[in-house]
This record gives sequence, structure tokens and C-alpha cells, in this order.
Amino acid sequence: MAPPTSSAVTLHINGEKHTLPVDHRTTLLDALREQLDLTGTKKGCDQGQCGACTVLMDGRRAVSCLQLAVAAEGREITTIEGVADGERLHPVQQAFLDLDGYQCGYCTPGQICSALAVIEEHAAGWPSAVTADVRPEAGVPALTADEIRERMSGNLCRCGAYVSIVQAVARAAGAAGAPAVPRQGSAPGEAGAPTGEEAAA
Repeated sequence: MAPPTSSAVTLHINGEKHTLPVDHRTTLLDALREQLDLTGTKKGCDQGQCGACTVLMDGRRAVSCLQLAVAAEGREITTIEGVADGERLHPVQQAFLDLDGYQCGYCTPGQICSALAVIEEHAAGWPSAVTADVRPEAGVPALTADEIRERMSGNLCRCGAYVSIVQAVARAAGAAGAPAVPRQGSAPGEAGAPTGEEAAA
């Protein structure tokens, strides 16, 4: 007897439980869009290369086009629909809106989900490929424009709105207390030290 090719799974999405039948080959992206009508998560390359389908799983970034829906059972999933607090935008969303961190908007949901994770990863002291000093005693690195660009490099913008995206992430990170790159003789938080947004300009 052939093994079953579909199962009923319960997905925890944006604080709600959804039980649905899925083919074992169905990606999380397709389940979100086609079965749950959560179409904010976009399908771009469908190969894990562009980042348009980025969601948060247990607080960490995941490209949902490469994640099987059945493997996401029991994980806490946040899509772009779950970022705002009702009608109140999340500071990352507000920064993208204020600083025009988008043009056509297709990649924006994935950019915002990645930005949320970037700010958390940075606050936790995770180094990136461009972090100059990765020793634990060095502490949290300054969130420079280079750091933001590297940490957001998995999300492509075909319109080329990268300058504004970097500024938006810097503003949101600054609001969350991220250290900026200090001017000579000024430590982050001291008079004369730029904000994250200024550092990204």
C-alpha cells in the first residue's frame, strides 16, 4: 500500500491556529497564499534566491518557497499580515513608509520581515560577514550602512530602492536602540554620535 501523499497539519500563523489538508509537496508559501489567502507573502523566483517570500519562523527568517508546509507544523510563523498591531503600523513598516523604502512594493513584505529579523539578530550581537571584530568581548557591532546592506543582502529589489531601504532599517533600528557608527571621538549615545539613520545616509 502506497504511503499517503497528504496530511492535515496545524499551522500557527500570526497568533492563530489553522488546520488544513496539504499535499506533502506543498510549500509553506503556496499554503499561505492559496489555502489561507495570506497573499502578502510574495512568490518571486520560487527558488530561494530573491527573498520576496520571507516570513519569520520562531522569530528567525525563512524563505517560505523552500519550506514544506508539513515541516512548519508547530512553528510560530509570522507573515507581513501579522506585523502591525491592528491599524497601528510596526516601526519598521512606518520607517519604510516614511522614507520611501519601496517602489513597486512587490518585494516590500519580504524586506520588512527580513528587517525585523536583522534588528533582532543585531541586538543579540550576531556578527555579519562585514563585522570587523567578531570577538564576544567586542560587544554589539555598530549598525553601519555596510552592516545593514550585508544583513539584508538576501532580499532583492528589482526597482533598486536599496538606499531608502537601508535608511528605513537604520531608522527602525535606531528607534529600537541599536548603536550607530560613532563619529571620531564620540561613542554611540554620546553627544555628536549619529543616529542609525544618519550612519546609513
